[in-house]
Amino acid sequence: MTHIAHAVGHLKVNVTDPDAVIRDATEILGLHVTHRDHGQTWLSSNGRAAELVLVHSDENSTHTIALEALTVDAVRAAEARVEAAGCRILSTAPSLGCVAAGVTFATPEGLRFEIHTPVRDEIYGRRHATSGVAPNRMDHMNLITPDPAATRTQLEAIAGMKLSERLVDDSLSWMYGGNRQHHILGLVKGKVGLHHYSFEFAEFNQYLRLGDTLDRFNKEMLWGPGRHRPGDNTYAYYTDASGAMIECAGQMALVADDETFTPNVITNLERPGNVRQMNVWGTPAPLEWRTFHFPFTAIG
Repeated sequence: MTHIAHAVGHLKVNVTDPDAVIRDATEILGLHVTHRDHGQTWLSSNGRAAELVLVHSDENSTHTIALEALTVDAVRAAEARVEAAGCRILSTAPSLGCVAAGVTFATPEGLRFEIHTPVRDEIYGRRHATSGVAPNRMDHMNLITPDPAATRTQLEAIAGMKLSERLVDDSLSWMYGGNRQHHILGLVKGKVGLHHYSFEFAEFNQYLRLGDTLDRFNKEMLWGPGRHRPGDNTYAYYTDASGAMIECAGQMALVADDETFTPNVITNLERPGNVRQMNVWGTPAPLEWRTFHFPFTAIG
């Protein structure tokens, strides 16, 4: 099946204290505000009009996971597949004014996705003044679903996504899109929610700057730096003022040959014997990371 989802589009989160989350996003991570009104704030790490969208709310929760398709025709093709995949269309209009077309749907597990055309981008607007670390782009998200196999089947059917790697018991799996990055979505088994969202770092010394910047704000890394085996990217994690977990990640491995690629299945699930199968440098994930949960808002 042809890929419809090419890359991450944007992430929408509900936040009770927008100013505190904006402070963390701009002064620690290094994003910049591109739009703000009484109901929403858009932030970006580059020239795109929006990557992280804060919905001013009375709860801290995940609102929508958005994936980017390359054309209007691709969005409409995804729309035509939603109901056959057992999901429900919520809107056939784009949720943001910086995209031309979109479709939003809900899954039976309680996840809300939007597939939309590319976000408006100023290609020479990537660099902006910031005291934060300044990553390249939002590159992936890990969601939490009570039925990862069902969610994976839905994403395959609607968005043309493909499996890149999984644990043999499906408690964790990774899916890739048209940009062939090892994953743009990770699927964690558990109560519906968001595990983390990630921005890509260009250089390893950015982790040094991240750690020192977090210290200035009386924060600390939850885990890392290290290097994941699945995806082969470096990583560090921390939490922001809303309670969401943010990963800063180095560039991932790419699926070079989409036609002949065979997804890897990790069969050794026993700790500590499997630690280096998950993390190249042998640093085991702490319990706080393994059990982390940021809720998904109820979908009407």
